[in-house]
Amino acid sequence: MQQLIEFAGNHALLAAGFVGVIGMIIWSELSRLNRGYLELTPSQAVRKINAGNTSIVDISAASDFSKGHLAGAKHVALSRFSKPDPEIEKLKDDALLVVCKNGQTAHQAATRLVKLGASDVAVLKGGTVQWKADQFPLSKK
Repeated sequence: MQQLIEFAGNHALLAAGFVGVIGMIIWSELSRLNRGYLELTPSQAVRKINAGNTSIVDISAASDFSKGHLAGAKHVALSRFSKPDPEIEKLKDDALLVVCKNGQTAHQAATRLVKLGASDVAVLKGGTVQWKADQFPLSKK
């Protein structure tokens, strides 16, 4: 222990950087645990969908949605989440899987749904890109 204290004293910048990185990892994990929604891999999402009563909300751009989306997905523009919308209000009572093209913007919609009072919200990790890479089918209907 004495050597650790001596090392930290001799290398203050390195020790401060290490403490900073550890602090950021802890903060990141705590915020992930407290965000109010899950992030599911495509396999986990399939299990959730197959369990029933899960509405799939795809917030991809309309052009990306028309190229391929999860079967049964409902296209909803991300801009509709920023103001009160009766259709979004109806969705919050269902189990929801929020999907976007690459899994990045779905987190914004999921956060807004949780703030509206939705209790069962999940995001597809990697979006439709990962879904397709894992060889799950996409629908164009």
